[in-house]
Amino acid sequence: MSTGDIATQHDVIVVGAGMSGATAARALSDAGLRVVVLEGRDRVGGRMHTDRTAGFPVDLGASWIHGIDDSRLAELVQTLGVPTIEFTVGSFQAGGRPIANFDGDGRLMPADTGAQWVADVAAADRATQREIERSSPGDTYLDVTERALDGLERLEAAMDPERIDEIREFFRHRVEEQCGAWIGDLDAHGLDEDAIDGDEVIFPRGYDELPRRIAAGLDVRLGHAVRRIARGADGVRVQTDLGTFTARKVVVTVPLGVLKAGSIAFDPPLPDAVAGPIARLGMGVFNKVFLQFPQRFWEDGAYAIRALGEPGEHWHSWYDVSAISGLPTLLTFAAGPFGRRMQELDDAGILADALTALRRLYGAAVIEPSAHWVTHWGDDPFSLGSYSHIATGSSHHDHDALAGPVDDTLHFAGEATWGAEPATVGGAYASGVRAAERILGRTVDLAAFAQGIRGTEA
Repeated sequence: MSTGDIATQHDVIVVGAGMSGATAARALSDAGLRVVVLEGRDRVGGRMHTDRTAGFPVDLGASWIHGIDDSRLAELVQTLGVPTIEFTVGSFQAGGRPIANFDGDGRLMPADTGAQWVADVAAADRATQREIERSSPGDTYLDVTERALDGLERLEAAMDPERIDEIREFFRHRVEEQCGAWIGDLDAHGLDEDAIDGDEVIFPRGYDELPRRIAAGLDVRLGHAVRRIARGADGVRVQTDLGTFTARKVVVTVPLGVLKAGSIAFDPPLPDAVAGPIARLGMGVFNKVFLQFPQRFWEDGAYAIRALGEPGEHWHSWYDVSAISGLPTLLTFAAGPFGRRMQELDDAGILADALTALRRLYGAAVIEPSAHWVTHWGDDPFSLGSYSHIATGSSHHDHDALAGPVDDTLHFAGEATWGAEPATVGGAYASGVRAAERILGRTVDLAAFAQGIRGTEA
């Protein structure tokens, strides 16, 4: 593209109306810039997607704030008066909700056996952390966990091989559920940022209330899938299925999966400083299956169910999310390689597989569900996955390097660009603020930002 040929329509184009895009656009618009948001979907929210067709919200995408202490996202939620429900289910976190643990024979563990299981996993986690600290470049999370488990097995009075195998299986499931990836594809430091500070919360009115309220009043063009972004000395030209837009700068907030697939062409091509992180970082698959039942059959007071051994080979964790609808509802996950395989089935096949696993635990008490919801994020052309992770060969630095900017014209935002908290809504929010600050050349006042949202709604 030749320079000097762009008559700009806007100051900034924001590509994507998810949490990061809505945040960046709101901050820039509040500062007086002419901003347009181009969104390929027919809705605002991106991977924050709440289904309300049943008369109550079902969060098909993001659900939790994972730790509200010192969280800027939690502060925004509080300022906007968005209600939350405490739902801290970190399995080995102090204050976590009660968990019903089932052994490899599908039997509920007695309290003392369950406590010993928790203690054994905590010991394995400590051993794994020591291995991570002395790991070498190229080591995977599988490498460090295997070395840790091997050390535990060789200790006198150590865990028996069967318990080691149970912990090995648990580690695999945990990585799949937290990263959407196989444990052997994750860098040894892939869970370094995974500490949770404070309670976890969910949203009884639906999580997408946040991006929808942030985007209220902005110039958002739905159904505008971006295909090409050309940049020159005087600005950018953004081509969509429904027309071309020009501006001085652009903020691209599409998910990493879309960038990795090359769904958007960049002219000139992205420099290696940004293209390298896109290639190295991984995009995981994490799908949800909600099963609503006519009556509750699981333990009173148990907010989560976990199965070891063969009963939990596929469907390892179940969460009681009945508080949202007031109806007995369990949420389970198909993540990583298993999640990709499940996407090849129709919903009936997925439900049959999940119910078979659940009946290994509760038998005939598991009747046919009265309603269900199944997601397919890996097949969604506007996400091509669920969230990013540190694949072998990548690093935390790659997340932040992905943000750019390129030629002080092209900026990137989204959870994959925030190294301190990737794969979270909090990271998406922070990255949107950062993109706006880099364009404005000053700090965004987050208190004023929140008040500006409330002022739009007045």
